[in-house]
Amino acid sequence: MTSSNTPTPLTYRDAGVDIDAGNELVERIKPMVKRSFRPEVMGGLGGFGALFDLSKKYREPVLVSGTDGVGTKLKLAQQLGRHDTIGIDLVAMCVNDVLVQGAEPLFFLDYFATGKLDIDTAAAVVGGIARGCELSGCALIGGETAEMPDMYAPGEYDLAGFCVAGVEKSELLDGGRVQACDVLIGIASSGPHSNGYSLIRRIFDRAGRPADLDLGGERLIDALMAPTRLYVKPVLELLGRGNGPTDADKSARIHAMAHITGGGLTENIIRVIPDGLGLEIDASTLVLPPVFDWLQREGAVAREEMWRTFNCGVGFVLAVAPADVAAVTADLDRLGLPHRAIGQVVRASGDERVRIG
Repeated sequence: MTSSNTPTPLTYRDAGVDIDAGNELVERIKPMVKRSFRPEVMGGLGGFGALFDLSKKYREPVLVSGTDGVGTKLKLAQQLGRHDTIGIDLVAMCVNDVLVQGAEPLFFLDYFATGKLDIDTAAAVVGGIARGCELSGCALIGGETAEMPDMYAPGEYDLAGFCVAGVEKSELLDGGRVQACDVLIGIASSGPHSNGYSLIRRIFDRAGRPADLDLGGERLIDALMAPTRLYVKPVLELLGRGNGPTDADKSARIHAMAHITGGGLTENIIRVIPDGLGLEIDASTLVLPPVFDWLQREGAVAREEMWRTFNCGVGFVLAVAPADVAAVTADLDRLGLPHRAIGQVVRASGDERVRIG
């Protein structure tokens, strides 16, 4: 006879974790992930560790790593049910960062955590990650899907990414080439990218969430949710590092690069400028695209606050020797990247190394 005090048998599923759903998700995303693989990837998915062979690619390899998330843009994506492009944002925030040092993104790992796994949502998110990797030539080599009951509200999930890139030691960009009079060339962003969204959501909510507001042919919500531009392939081509041998002449043209993320224009470019030098940015070149113009007007955001919070339409910056500007801009035109000169490097000392005026 069974005692009335005998506890009811419990399973992991009873506790809120569905192993079968996790296995189904892996099977669903396998084809998307495999499209991102590079020849250096060894083995497939499912091992305890992912393998990547560097031996045939570099003589003196330097590995450059970066990790990031997408901030509270994730909250907006969840509120809108837009899960298919937030993964591109995740990849872009990582690969664009490691690109700054002249490194080619090699492989990417993702972390997806949720309270209860929704296979369709997770597959859409990971599909975006795989697409971002594919567009960057970066292999989605592994990741983690964590189902953690009671940690997240229904429908919520969190994302993080980790990227490893490689560069020949002799080709590393560390700011050492930068000189006074170098020209700053700003490459256009696709929108706010993945920064400033705590302020963006506050403005959006206070304005009554006018999602369908027309911004000259684009809906406000589409402009706010546009995925972060991936700069990897065109910038590597600018550096003369396409599929063939490195073009040393092209590589020498670009002295430094900056990815404009949290901290905006005033705090990111200066990170790659050596001591003793500073920046003069021409405010007249910072013409706000419609989405930023709306944010500034609707939020009554001061001009200086815009510059230190958002990319203001400039997502990536190159520091180029004056004699090479024409050649670099011609390449940017050929690659279809909108751009403009936004200022120059100057001699500077003390605390005020960035002047916008």
